[in-house]
Amino acid sequence: MIFPDALPGEPQTSSAVLMIRPAHFGSNVQTRGSNYFQHDAEGAEDDVATQARHEFDAFVTRLAMAGVHVAAFEGRRDAELADEVFPNNWLSLHADGTAVLYPLMAENRRAERRVKLLDALRERGFHIERVVDLSSLEDRGQYLEGTGSLVLDRRNRIAYACRSPRTHPAALAVFGRELGYEIVEFAALDRRGRPIYHTNVLMSVGANFVVVCSAAVDGAAERRRLLDRLGASGREFLDLSLDQLHAFAGNLLELRGTGPVIAMSMSALRSLTAAQQAMLERHGEIVAAELECIERLGGGSARCMLAEIACPRSGKG
Repeated sequence: MIFPDALPGEPQTSSAVLMIRPAHFGSNVQTRGSNYFQHDAEGAEDDVATQARHEFDAFVTRLAMAGVHVAAFEGRRDAELADEVFPNNWLSLHADGTAVLYPLMAENRRAERRVKLLDALRERGFHIERVVDLSSLEDRGQYLEGTGSLVLDRRNRIAYACRSPRTHPAALAVFGRELGYEIVEFAALDRRGRPIYHTNVLMSVGANFVVVCSAAVDGAAERRRLLDRLGASGREFLDLSLDQLHAFAGNLLELRGTGPVIAMSMSALRSLTAAQQAMLERHGEIVAAELECIERLGGGSARCMLAEIACPRSGKG
């Protein structure tokens, strides 16, 4: 067992991200039962996929202009993977050169895991020396969907996770042992009292700030415990409303470009008050993109599209 205190913290933010340009995109019938942010498609499948690619391309351009290194890969045309645009659910990369592959609940998402992309990252100069493959936990019904299920305080090696059908306690424990992270679990509900499918919908941890929808945390005791744990980090705190949560205001990610960058969707940005926006702008440049199609049909937003490449780089690439 690896204990969090035995390992140094990781840098909280990354200067590079892996993104997958969707070859196919749409509403996934196998994920709809647990993702209440997802809606049915309106229009032809080809039209929807084209719109999603336009949104993806514009987002990549905005990130690159802010100085973030984007390692963008084309999605698989030989398989209809409706959610391939969300690679953070199957992959996380860490400062010690560890890559983690995660167990996904929906069977039709499991082909999204492309181990060959690790070799492609190595070719681009990223150092990956250890692969922790948790995908066999799918056989036991123990799911853990990457940095969707986990919101990482990398600096303090704490993993926050709201319990859901996609986030199993046994899988959380395995992650904690393998990566040396303390696990902080809690329950969270949306504005209609339904379990929230992924933790990264309701909270984000930056280098010097934390965003959370405390109203979504189920139960006063768990809410207090979570807020106390977050508060102990000394970060500035932004509390969202449930309406802002449903606008994906919690689904943001701090990155490093030419300076600190806060990536989010335009729907998330529009939901913020002027004071909340000003608070975030104290911590970085807000880089926002229109992701309406991806949000509406995929039930995920900006953060879900970004798999941080936290592993070190060599001189090549």
